[in-house]
Amino acid sequence: MKAGDFDIVEVVAKCKENDRKSQYIIYDRYYGKMMGVALRYFRNQDIACDIVQESFIKAFSKIEQFKGGTNFEGWLKRIVVNRALDELRKNKNVTFYGEDALYNVHEEENEDNSLYKGLDMSKILDAVQQLSDGYRTVFNLYVMDGLTHKEIASVLNITEGTSKSNYAKAKLKLKSILIKNNHLE
Repeated sequence: MKAGDFDIVEVVAKCKENDRKSQYIIYDRYYGKMMGVALRYFRNQDIACDIVQESFIKAFSKIEQFKGGTNFEGWLKRIVVNRALDELRKNKNVTFYGEDALYNVHEEENEDNSLYKGLDMSKILDAVQQLSDGYRTVFNLYVMDGLTHKEIASVLNITEGTSKSNYAKAKLKLKSILIKNNHLE
């Protein structure tokens, strides 16, 4: 069985038996994607690499908790995101800016995402990397990981309004970065 061509259910079952070859197949298949997830939260490649390595170790040690099926990638991604959030919590320098009167809570309901149509995803991701840690974290959790502002508030121990405010400010900063880099008009 090659790393690129496998039955995830079978490979996970073998991982539950502590089969090293199956663990390598999973590692080889998902390392790049999980590194991409970690890099969304940290600009520093070494920190992101540590997060991914620790996440794989945790996944293999807790693989009995995986309920089965074919969504192993989603389960592994959740481990990586949670590990990244743990690292952010340890870093006392991450700032989430509070609510302010300038933020319209209903702004996102009326937002025009057509502005980004046709824009290369790598340019957007590069711009996201230029956001502050707080803005980038809220943006990633909301846009990339699909959490609600209520869930983000709970995970980051901030208010729902602070999550919404940081998301709105992240979008404005992101737009500014894309314009500055001549990716938007």
